[in-house]
Amino acid sequence: MALAAGPSVVDPRMPVSPGTVLVVSLPQPIPDIAQPEEIPLDVIFEDSELIVVNKPVGLVVHPAPGARTGTLVNALLHHCHGRLSGIGGTLRPGIVHRIDKDTSGLLVVAKTDRAHQVLATQFAEHSIDRRYLAVTHGAPDPADPRIRGLAGVRWIGEKDLKIEGDIGRHPGDRKRMTVVRRGGKRAVTYVRISERFVSAQGPIAALAECELETGRTHQIRVHLSFIGYPLVGDNVYGRSRGSRPISSFPRQALHAAHLGFDHPIKGTRLIFDVPPPEDMQALITSLRKP
Repeated sequence: MALAAGPSVVDPRMPVSPGTVLVVSLPQPIPDIAQPEEIPLDVIFEDSELIVVNKPVGLVVHPAPGARTGTLVNALLHHCHGRLSGIGGTLRPGIVHRIDKDTSGLLVVAKTDRAHQVLATQFAEHSIDRRYLAVTHGAPDPADPRIRGLAGVRWIGEKDLKIEGDIGRHPGDRKRMTVVRRGGKRAVTYVRISERFVSAQGPIAALAECELETGRTHQIRVHLSFIGYPLVGDNVYGRSRGSRPISSFPRQALHAAHLGFDHPIKGTRLIFDVPPPEDMQALITSLRKP
């Protein structure tokens, strides 16, 4: 018996009464294998074991729902002629660590399985140096009683701040992360306030250098929001506020500026630094103007 086509169900909360017939149409399967694509790369260092790239804003690191193509992995497969570590699987070959789509900066990618294993161990042992440049809404201050009252947060002198707060899924929004009291993963961020930007009305922003001891999803963004000073442009963990140029900045003002690790085979220390992209440099320059 043929069934008459009805409207598509788009609301998962739609009530269903006895006798209701639902027809499920399954889409054609998509191969879970990333394909090489000719996408420009800013290569900082490369040898037979690994490659270090400066990821631009807007580039997703690896294929995922909603971004099956046009990712860093697709570009790397083309650049490296398919020679990447297979430990991460067919969608994440060579990927040892990640940064968000709208965060720019340094990433190390493994070409061989042995390099991947050693680099992963360094990440697990926290021997890799990762420092980010960030611009915050407002300027964190040791005199702020709200910061002093937060568990796991303490100032070290006048410029250095240690934020230790476990991170887990937000109970009301599974796409977001948050600081949780139980059930999360240990997360530690060190924040150094490099520069405070002040207007006639008071502090409006700060340039901070954030160093990761751990590497949780959205860690810097979550921790800075937790202490009340979210990243400029972060509409997930903050909100659009303030005057120009802060209110008009279109993404989270976060850049992976420094990366240091031991070469997985040779053992020599490799250290890389890259300046922030033009949009973030322009933001900082504008905030410095009186």
